[in-house]
Amino acid sequence: MSENNSTLHQIVHPQSYLTLNYRITLDSGEGKGSVFIDTYNGNPATLQMGMGQWPESLETPLVGHQEGDSFTYYLKAAEAFGEKNPDLIQAVTKAMLYANAGEKAVFEENDLVEFTAPNGGKFSGLFKRFEGDNAIFDFNHPLSGIDLKVDVTIIGVL
Repeated sequence: MSENNSTLHQIVHPQSYLTLNYRITLDSGEGKGSVFIDTYNGNPATLQMGMGQWPESLETPLVGHQEGDSFTYYLKAAEAFGEKNPDLIQAVTKAMLYANAGEKAVFEENDLVEFTAPNGGKFSGLFKRFEGDNAIFDFNHPLSGIDLKVDVTIIGVL
């Protein structure tokens, strides 16, 4: 293998395994400017492209970059985690809520609560408020309806 060909593996491809630092900042809405996640101040992250760890829309801008690249890209809500779906704001009985969270659980707005579905699967929702014998939850992805700014530094590519 020649010297020139040995660097080909360092370019990000749709199935690459990456070590990277990234920061996702909210770029719209009430929390605009706040950081959702930031790996720059801790351990780098790993990402197996094409395996569903990140939505395809977040992975696509990485393709073609190389080890050592630092860059920023922006995604509108519809391209990132989608717009908010009002059908995913639902009432859950208090009995079901306490069965999943424990009878002594206390809830504040935007607390994330995990539920077990009848088939044994897990799903999470953000607590919004109590209404009578029900608790109102938002089962949309926490980043749905929000434009994003994504800062990335690619550390390694396999």
